[in-house]
Amino acid sequence: MRIWKIVIVLLLVLGPVVLAMKEDDKDPKAKYIRENYAKYEFEIPMRDGITLFTKVFVPYDKSQTYPILLLRSPYGGWHGADIYMPWIGPSSYFEREGFIFVLQNVRGRFRSEGTFVDMRPQDAHRKGPEAVDDATDTWDTIDWLVNNIPGNNGRVGIWGQSSDGYYATVGSINSHEALKAIAPEAPIADLFFDDFHRNGAFALSMGFLFLDTFDHFPEGKHSYSPDALELPTHDGYQFFLDLGPLSNVNRKYFHGERPFWNEMIAHPNYDEFWQSRNILQYLGDTVPETLIVGGWYDTEDLYGPLMTYKTMSRNNTKENVRIVMGPWRHGQWSKDKEGSRMGEADNGFDTSKWFQERIYLPFFKEHLKGGEESGLARATMFDTGADRWQRFEQWPPKIIEDKVLYLNASQTLSSIKPTENGSYSEYISDPNKPVPQSKFIEDIVSNLWDPEYMTEDQRFAARRPDVLLFETEPLLEDQTLAGDIAVNFYFSTSQTAADLVVKLVDVFPFKDENTNQLDLETGNRHELVRWGVIRGRFRNSMSKPEPFEPGKATQVAFELYDVFHTFKRGHKLQILIQSSMFPFLDRNPQKYVENIFKAEPEDFVKAVHRIYHDADHPSRITVHELPK
Repeated sequence: MRIWKIVIVLLLVLGPVVLAMKEDDKDPKAKYIRENYAKYEFEIPMRDGITLFTKVFVPYDKSQTYPILLLRSPYGGWHGADIYMPWIGPSSYFEREGFIFVLQNVRGRFRSEGTFVDMRPQDAHRKGPEAVDDATDTWDTIDWLVNNIPGNNGRVGIWGQSSDGYYATVGSINSHEALKAIAPEAPIADLFFDDFHRNGAFALSMGFLFLDTFDHFPEGKHSYSPDALELPTHDGYQFFLDLGPLSNVNRKYFHGERPFWNEMIAHPNYDEFWQSRNILQYLGDTVPETLIVGGWYDTEDLYGPLMTYKTMSRNNTKENVRIVMGPWRHGQWSKDKEGSRMGEADNGFDTSKWFQERIYLPFFKEHLKGGEESGLARATMFDTGADRWQRFEQWPPKIIEDKVLYLNASQTLSSIKPTENGSYSEYISDPNKPVPQSKFIEDIVSNLWDPEYMTEDQRFAARRPDVLLFETEPLLEDQTLAGDIAVNFYFSTSQTAADLVVKLVDVFPFKDENTNQLDLETGNRHELVRWGVIRGRFRNSMSKPEPFEPGKATQVAFELYDVFHTFKRGHKLQILIQSSMFPFLDRNPQKYVENIFKAEPEDFVKAVHRIYHDADHPSRITVHELPK
């Protein structure tokens, strides 16, 4: 070990002289990093003998010691000690502040040894000291870094987005004493609810084109990109409609070579395969200071940050777990000069810059550098209707009040419960002509999970005959919703299977309330605030699906993920109900089959769906209102 340390010291002393000679004039960000950081590559040993490939960036300035900021990731690239990347930290603010940045490929990815298992069960602590998982790899990595990288101050932080955010969360499990702070950003918490599934419905476009991170590729093959698949069209709606049932995917494109796809086919229900990959069950008393970050408009991982925060907070005896939720798409909080808008929603100012300057960098400076107390609230949340940040002692706030809104025969939402019987609204759902997820779905590559649909004007859907609409009267005063939206409907179908997609929509007035003139920009805009889905077979259990009895009114209850949104005076709160959102979600055949991944064309049938709204079947939503 002493010789190993001498080698590292020589590299750190002599390396900067050589590496500084090469400049990257193509990318100014990479050039800045090259001018200020020396890059080294190491194979860090784990307790079972395998090594993990690790890039270390050390500041040239040796006037002080630096904390280590670690990113563990299944992604790769930029290998070579003389190859610099345009980023090494959460943002340019961190790179200019100065840390020792460490980027490591997790077990089994790229140049790291071992076998990759996506979201492997974190149960090594139950199996003995020689067992390994992602948590033990994190511990071993931190222990090696603080003992072998000269110039570190003995404090370590972990950050990461999405899959990397999961690895940041993992760091809190039996954490190393040097790990002082973690920031899981849009962390995956449970793959049956994050990313590829939404309450049992399969996220088709994302799952078909975005499995590269989760697959184990055949020898010599590293990607199944859209170009590599030789798709016949880039019209996403048309492509997936022509593809037909999911049983055609292997027949036409993957040919059984995509392991993670095959695993999803084999596990259509929430069984042990998925349950063991739910990291929430392993989150106990979190020791490091924790800042969970998410975006209200994150189409990939909204479940993860909300559930990670709720689980850590519930299981924790200290007040060291915080959450920030902003008006952002996936990862937008780390982008330069991109925080003023998200799709059609105007945030009013650069919220990403505000977050980086006021919250993110101060958090790590406080806990890794001993800087000034950041004074961060337990919950810093952005109100997407009023375009303002608010601070709370917890999320959801303690002071919220439940408000029940009933669906009525006149297509209205009101607090008045129906008193008559025999009332329902119905629509015909045709899986061969599904409701589009967006009015912009022509490009299979860029628009299929384009997050801008998360704020899109919903008039294109509201005016379809296979979409039901219920809304309040224009509000007489501002109404702020905070927390989840509980859906409790009475539903029937003429067939045996169905999906229910529910959208919460903010309907803008025709006229500007200040000038009383027609608003040509946002007049009558139907802005999507939140949507959610339940695959009807999972209405009672995600593990044990069951068909509907044709024609029988059946209670279906589930939750839309949290919102923090002010519906302004003069606006209307609207609920849309539909049974498809294609091609973001796969099509439900509507004829019950044991495994939708194996459905055949003849299983896809039209159905008459009904939503009941009478005295015996009071369909309703429950919202949580923040008092003024």
